[in-house]
Amino acid sequence: MAAENAAGHGGPTAGEYIVHHLTHWRNKELVGPFDLSVINIDSTIFTILLGVIGCFLLWKAARKATSGVPGRFQAAVEILVEMVDAQAKGIVHNAESRKLVAPLALTVFVWIFLLNAMDLLPVDLLPVLWAWAYGAAGYDAHHAYMRSVPTADLSITMGLSMGVLITCLVYNVKIKGVGGWIHELFTAPFGNHWALYPFNFLMQVIEFVAKTVSHGMRLFGNMYAGELIFLLIALMGGAWSLSATGIGLAIGHIIAGSAWAIFHILIITLQAFVFMMLTLVYIGQAHDHH
Repeated sequence: MAAENAAGHGGPTAGEYIVHHLTHWRNKELVGPFDLSVINIDSTIFTILLGVIGCFLLWKAARKATSGVPGRFQAAVEILVEMVDAQAKGIVHNAESRKLVAPLALTVFVWIFLLNAMDLLPVDLLPVLWAWAYGAAGYDAHHAYMRSVPTADLSITMGLSMGVLITCLVYNVKIKGVGGWIHELFTAPFGNHWALYPFNFLMQVIEFVAKTVSHGMRLFGNMYAGELIFLLIALMGGAWSLSATGIGLAIGHIIAGSAWAIFHILIITLQAFVFMMLTLVYIGQAHDHH
């Protein structure tokens, strides 16, 4: 931090602090802006771990379900399941498809909510623990990187949206047949005429690409911004603790941190809901004939 450097403690500046927190634990350094050989290990671990936790919670709710008076946990899960099922029925009208699509939408909502909820942990908690463990293992703790919000990682959100794209393509073929879907690719939206085939196909490709990119980018952008705001709020408290002056910074840190955390609960829930609804909408569109 700037205040720490000024005091001669040799700590990071505010910019270095933020950059360190926004650097992933990777298997190798990036070569160029797009490198498929690079794996963000921290995002991968947390995504898998929280996916397992989400499955365990839903399994536990199903295992302990009773026809009598439900407990709070069962009641909450039942409300969630009924909400998702109602949305699926309103968007995907094929009852056979809903047997897979509705549980898929429920899984998407729970999984992304848990991934987003990692942003509510104190921003320095997991990075400090990881730096301590990294240093205890004999490595340089200053190079211990750890980001704990997988949905603030573009590779994770785009991976999720790519999964939705693949599901849509599968349902396009399943519902319309290979021939029917290929016919639609070249005849919609402008009409069935040989001169329009290239334009129709181009528009279809653009539509698939735009939906997939916007689906992943929307979630990433909101969560990345939320993570950055938490880091800026943390810097307020850090500046006060290092300088021992400006009590307003300490008060502002507490008020801003509490207010943003409360508001962020709405954001993480809303973003999970939006991603789930768009998943249902895109799969529902795959059932429509043009």
